Amino acid sequence: MLKDIVEAVPLDGYRLKLRFEDGTTGTVDVSRCVQFSGVFAPLLDPVEFATVKVDAELGTVCWPCGADLDPDVLYAIVTGTPLPSFEEPAQ
Repeated sequence: MLKDIVEAVPLDGYRLKLRFEDGTTGTVDVSRCVQFSGVFAPLLDPVEFATVKVDAELGTVCWPCGADLDPDVLYAIVTGTPLPSFEEPAQ
């Protein structure tokens, strides 16, 4: 899948409006994706959450605190498509 994020706009309520390289756009509620602990703990502060940037090299969103999110997961949420399975089939 691997669709890079090219734009991220922080919204109220820990949401991000995202645009992907293929033109797909949508909103993701980050509070439904992560627990705000560890590296994500600083994002509980709305001011810190709003510092989100797009890392062009990684193709995803990141924050100065070191938190980032998997662009494949975000794309799946926005499009409603399942993530690919990399598990070996049971024999």
